[in-house]
Amino acid sequence: MDAVREWIEGSPYARELGVEPLVLGPEQARLRLPFRAGNTNPGGVLHGGVAASLVALAGQAVARSALGPEAAPFHIGGVEVAYLAAAKQQAIEAEARRLRAGKELVFVDVAVRGEDGREIARGLVTARGRFAAPAVEGPRAAGDDGAADPGPMGLLIEKIPFMARLGIRVEHMTGGCSRIVLPWRAENADAAGGVAEGAVLALLDTTGAMAGPYKASTPALQAQILTPPPAEDLVAYGRCGHRDGAAFWSDVEVCGVASKRVCARGTVLYRIVT
Repeated sequence: MDAVREWIEGSPYARELGVEPLVLGPEQARLRLPFRAGNTNPGGVLHGGVAASLVALAGQAVARSALGPEAAPFHIGGVEVAYLAAAKQQAIEAEARRLRAGKELVFVDVAVRGEDGREIARGLVTARGRFAAPAVEGPRAAGDDGAADPGPMGLLIEKIPFMARLGIRVEHMTGGCSRIVLPWRAENADAAGGVAEGAVLALLDTTGAMAGPYKASTPALQAQILTPPPAEDLVAYGRCGHRDGAAFWSDVEVCGVASKRVCARGTVLYRIVT
């Protein structure tokens, strides 16, 4: 399991989060995340992107252990996260259990709990080993019309502790559409040098929520990481595609600013908070 531990501990993004590997193996993994103010929303509540990051890390840890280092490079083909409760000013722990391992795909169930024992999130991860297959470019990004109106809340979003630590920039956030940039920073990288998958999920989560009402909570997200994220600035385009009362669904596309190639896409379900 040394290679898996080195992968986690060698990731600047995981180190910035404060991830502590407790158990690593082909059947199970447990990761702990102490409380850090830099991982929160206002009020000391854990940011949903942090919980999603821990789901991604724990799921990949099991997959890497199950398939072995010869299956590298790895990436998460798909992930679903349901946010069950808030974690306020407390440590959390992710427990990942392998459901099935195939030749190149590993399916992992991940439960995230607060130190009080309450389950705050549940994830399902499909991780893939590429077995040295050559990289494939993602599709061209559709982009948007180039409007630039961050609205009255854009600057406030950028000052949220976790968003500020990532360097998030809100370029557009009005009319059911959003465009948010995650700048390339060494501390946002994984052990391979590209943007960490957890940072991509945090960007996707935020962009989906910002495509709708400002004061919203994310109950669930679904995402596909098409290719290992590149080492460049990323931009996410969000568009609210459907509303049913207080519930909204936004489609999000994440691509490289320079390459214009999509590395991830997904759907965020969010609801108005009253």
